[in-house]
Amino acid sequence: MTDTTVKISDAAIRRRMLREFWFYFSQNRGAVIGLVVFILLVLTAIFASLIAPHDPTQQYRDALLVPPIWQDGGRAGFLLGTDAVGRDMLSRLIYGAQYSLFIGIVVVAIALTGGIIIGLVAGFFGGWVDTVIMRVMDVVLAFPSLLLALVLVAILGPGLTNAMIAIAIVYQPHFARLTRAAVMSEKAREYVTAAKVAGASNLRLMFKTILPNCLAPLIVQATLSFSSAVLDSAALGFLGMGAQPPASEWGTMLAEAREFILRAWWVVTFPGLAILVSVLAINLMGDGLRDALDPKLKRS
Repeated sequence: MTDTTVKISDAAIRRRMLREFWFYFSQNRGAVIGLVVFILLVLTAIFASLIAPHDPTQQYRDALLVPPIWQDGGRAGFLLGTDAVGRDMLSRLIYGAQYSLFIGIVVVAIALTGGIIIGLVAGFFGGWVDTVIMRVMDVVLAFPSLLLALVLVAILGPGLTNAMIAIAIVYQPHFARLTRAAVMSEKAREYVTAAKVAGASNLRLMFKTILPNCLAPLIVQATLSFSSAVLDSAALGFLGMGAQPPASEWGTMLAEAREFILRAWWVVTFPGLAILVSVLAINLMGDGLRDALDPKLKRS
């Protein structure tokens, strides 16, 4: 069999796997809706400077707490109204999507990388190494995630960067335990034994042989952790420990609007809805990924 034939065969297999993945994913209508909303969120974040009608930090002193356009007193220039210092709500919500995506990507990247390395070491070597690592992970998991993140941010200092680091540390045990379980089930298989006999090093066995076959559950967990990171960062921002004003992060916007809940409903409602819709869409997409990637859940 020539190299060209092998390449064509591999390409055909990948296309078949992709079609199969999309078939099972598309069976879940909620997942498809979540994917569409997530794509819109990504496009909004990328093209925020083109979509937003105003600068998110620009203050219009003659337009304080202007209601949405459909309410009495609304203005055409401010479709969703303005906040207490005259900043356009729609523009701040649009730019807030950038913060949410950035937070989710950074948190998941840090937690996933650290969790995979820790889980691979624990699952592959076993023994006292596994025991020590897993007991440390158990201690971290014993604390409520948001409370532990809040304590870490209090130690590191308020700010978006420290909030992301704290949330990533809190999420690492989930990826570590998931990776460990997958590695322990894979390392006894015949293809791993064959690689050992062929003289593969431990690093090659861990990262080249075993890890690629453990990615499916990690992808699902990463998606769900993405939505949790957005939610936890908003909570830290609301408590004043995350992104700091005048950042247009949705949790920070909620914190700034607390005293106007009864006077100006829109300054609280719209950031809250943005968080709700984003987290719900990502969770629905994660459910679809689980259905498509888990062979046990696939229907014949």
